Amino acid sequence: MGAWQTSYEHKYHDLMGKTGFSLEQIKNLHNRFEHLSENKETISREKLDKIPALAYNPIRTQIIEAFFDKRNQHENEVGSYEEIGFEQFVMVMSHFRPPASNMTEGEKETVRKEKLRFLFNMHDTDNDGTITLEEYRKVVEELLSKSEVIGQEAAKDIADAAMLEVANTNVPEMGSDEIYGGITFEHFEQMLKGLEMESRMYIRFLDVNTTPIRCVKSTC
Repeated sequence: MGAWQTSYEHKYHDLMGKTGFSLEQIKNLHNRFEHLSENKETISREKLDKIPALAYNPIRTQIIEAFFDKRNQHENEVGSYEEIGFEQFVMVMSHFRPPASNMTEGEKETVRKEKLRFLFNMHDTDNDGTITLEEYRKVVEELLSKSEVIGQEAAKDIADAAMLEVANTNVPEMGSDEIYGGITFEHFEQMLKGLEMESRMYIRFLDVNTTPIRCVKSTC
């Protein structure tokens, strides 16, 4: 453990600071990354898409794309990667890490906003700063696609009605002839105000050891 710890502590010192993960947690994530990538330095969408536990997840596409979205790297970059390395993988995983118990209220609020931004980015697929009706409809249709009693047209109607309700809530002064442009991040944040995020953002499909890492299952 000593040699490994010395080597990796030096290599991943900055990554530990950026993510809040301990060295032991990074070690577990590194083992899982090597398994998923088959010991290669990078991993592709195709590799993540083959994870059995993701096969029946209705928003599988959004979850996978989140790992390749540059917006989720705690930086100001936009666009997407063709493949990601271990550091990009860990940066995305850090969005699922619960806030530390010794955080101040201000720090906890910052973490919460980062989690909300991550969720927003998952659904703002064209990176235009809004979740449009089309994007929202696609999410709702995918969520309802496993139902045997709700058809595609019914799912479309449900999505349209839900978006209209969001529009009326966020822009109550909107005229009947106006078109709602979409959910902005500010609207999204208001919609989820008071929602406890810690228990809702955790990852199941990675199957990482849950003892040192508490953030290992996903309800997204």
